[in-house]
Amino acid sequence: MLREAARRVGVSPNAAYRHFNALPDLVEAVAYDALSALARSMEAELAKCRPSGDAARDAIDRLGAVGRGYVHFALSEPGLFATAFAPSKTTAHTGDAPVRAGDHAAHSGYESRGVGDSGLGPGELLEQALDGMVDAGVLDAADRDVAALNAWAAVHGLSGLLLGPMAGEAPAGRETLIDAFLGLVCRGLITRRTI
Repeated sequence: MLREAARRVGVSPNAAYRHFNALPDLVEAVAYDALSALARSMEAELAKCRPSGDAARDAIDRLGAVGRGYVHFALSEPGLFATAFAPSKTTAHTGDAPVRAGDHAAHSGYESRGVGDSGLGPGELLEQALDGMVDAGVLDAADRDVAALNAWAAVHGLSGLLLGPMAGEAPAGRETLIDAFLGLVCRGLITRRTI
């Protein structure tokens, strides 16, 4: 299969083997690049956030921006999005540790791979946004880990729906849906413990 990939991009199979031992190595390299692009998409949305003076509102807006960058990346780069989360030889879940948002290929020892311009990967950007909600007092620290899984599952699920059964949604309607969905997800994660 690596030979076929080499043929499709117009290089000899030997050229491909100089860089990759087998197809899974190529897929893993593409996955890292995809995760970097995903992180940059999330960072671009975060860069649009402007402080309002209300720490709680700002923290919720930052979480929404992280989600919007995730969904926009999925829609603009569906092949890379699929590759970013495809199982690989180094990331197959073995049950030893929980899988976290953006953890694909996290255990290979290349910490600078799969990250955006900030040096953070997609999962870390999500965690940073949730930490901001904890700091602002709108998310209880005890709920943070479950909130991360909830937020990731929500945007990943919406991305899958918009790439699949809802792929025919008009762009304007799609953006309205994304905004409404992210607003509901963010509001749903707000927890203020009084007990």
